[in-house]
Amino acid sequence: MIDKVDTSISPKRSLEILSQREVEQLKASGSSDHSLYALFRQCTLAILHSGSANDDAKALFETYQDFDIDLIQQDRGIRLNLRNAPANAFVDGEMIASSREMIFSALRDILYSETERNNIRVDLSNSSGITDYLFHLLRNARALRAGELPKLVVCWGGHSISEVEYDYSKDVGHELGLRKLDVCTGCGPGAMKGPMKGATIAHSKQRISEGRYLGITEPGIIAAEAPNPIVNELVILPDIEKRLEAFVRVGHGIIVFPGGAGTAEEILYLLGILLHPKNRDIPFPLIFTGPPSAEAYFTQLHEFIGKTLGIEAQQKYRIVIGDSEQAAREMARGIEKVREFRLQQNDAFYFNWSLHIDYDFQIPFEATHENMATLDLHANLPKHELAANLRRAFSGIVAGNVKPDGVKAIDQHGPFKISGDRAIMEPLDKLLHSFVDQKRMKLPGSEYIPCYEIVE
Repeated sequence: MIDKVDTSISPKRSLEILSQREVEQLKASGSSDHSLYALFRQCTLAILHSGSANDDAKALFETYQDFDIDLIQQDRGIRLNLRNAPANAFVDGEMIASSREMIFSALRDILYSETERNNIRVDLSNSSGITDYLFHLLRNARALRAGELPKLVVCWGGHSISEVEYDYSKDVGHELGLRKLDVCTGCGPGAMKGPMKGATIAHSKQRISEGRYLGITEPGIIAAEAPNPIVNELVILPDIEKRLEAFVRVGHGIIVFPGGAGTAEEILYLLGILLHPKNRDIPFPLIFTGPPSAEAYFTQLHEFIGKTLGIEAQQKYRIVIGDSEQAAREMARGIEKVREFRLQQNDAFYFNWSLHIDYDFQIPFEATHENMATLDLHANLPKHELAANLRRAFSGIVAGNVKPDGVKAIDQHGPFKISGDRAIMEPLDKLLHSFVDQKRMKLPGSEYIPCYEIVE
């Protein structure tokens, strides 16, 4: 028997009031799978489910089919009535504070992103327009802090890593925190939680009372990677492309821990940007790191990058194995170079305007069978374009693994077919097989059924 709770909550921090028009907009959107209400309900359910070891979004939504939200607009502000909510989000009948705060962050972001999208000022038909749209979303979420020196480290990695890898990510976060650096992750468990947990202890040692633990996610992935309770700033962006751009615009450097298809997608996205000729001289510290047991993982990844994107791509990052202090020290030195460059270019510390991101990197990729089958994966492409298409391939695999729409498509039509040059397909197939063998596609103990098929 699943314990469920009925409750009523009001915001205390992230959002205080909504206009009557905004409330009506959410109510009037209906209950279809792609309505604003359905989006908010999905994100709220994932937030309330935080801390669970189950990353099966389909099972979550089936278990809580009767979960419902009523929005009550009052003169003194908004109130949400929740019915049949997961009981693990409550202590003695009262909702955990971080869960309540993140629910209203989700409401804020979902409503504003839709309102802003329909603003006559917004132009999503070109690269600069999309970046401007993203800037306004982040500013509305109060994720941009003018006047602060560069110190935000983005940490990427798997949500279902081993205990040894998790402990190592926590050690790295601790070393970052001792150097007074803040942490931004995809906000989920595993390698997204570890660095934040380590940094909280270090910040306490350094008597830093306002450390930042910024979590950036998107509706399609939140159910499989529910926000961890350490996150004190949650931002939900409309799609994976906005989420990825947000990481590289607000972060001052990136550390990558072991992961699976989602982590590979993030790496390829960033390498594609750094390989663009217009970004050649822009400093952006990128470090791959893990415990000694993860050395084989990074060796395989390094080999894949070399065979598909070449030595220039391999030169964009450093690999540090089994030395959390060195990883943090190198990141701190890299961020100092970022600070000097931004001062020279008169660029903002809180948002990387100088970085050039092609429109192809910004437009949402829909993981359909047709789109996956027609990806251009050929060796004669410019390397930054090949990286973009490889990123889309991994994005489709992530969708087929954990996103509700992707899982549904696989159930109905079978695995995605991915094809291209043998010089690309062979290392891709080898890398994916290594992910499966190392149980990096799903939680340990569950049998992984591939949602893809490699075709030369």
